[in-house]
Amino acid sequence: GYLKMNEPSIILFDGVCNLCNGFVNFVIDRDPVGKFKFGALQSEEGQKLVRQYHLQEAPLESVILIENGKAYRESTAALRIAKGLKGRWKLFYAFLIVPPFIRNAVYRYIARNRYKWFGKQDICRIPEPGIMKRFL
Repeated sequence: GYLKMNEPSIILFDGVCNLCNGFVNFVIDRDPVGKFKFGALQSEEGQKLVRQYHLQEAPLESVILIENGKAYRESTAALRIAKGLKGRWKLFYAFLIVPPFIRNAVYRYIARNRYKWFGKQDICRIPEPGIMKRFL
């Protein structure tokens, strides 16, 4: 079934991308209340959610946010995640007024070059025990 309003939001990410793993660490450090949970797109649970929300066409470079029973992709997901973080990161949510075709073009440019710029891991990292419960 779909998530209930009081359930945590789920961020699905590319589990072998250093930028994405860095992104997960970035979110964890700015989300002390645990609003967000995480899952690798390549994982069994991640693929189950991809099917449930009919996101099979979503490329692995797409960050997906599942929040309040809806799925968001690309720049919309990134901006909605920023809105949920502590500190000034919430201000990035204002970029939602930029038309999606512009936002997503910038997002895709970064996504296409992320392995070249940030490297790649062959396996998903193992989170520390204190944050393990935040992963699917």
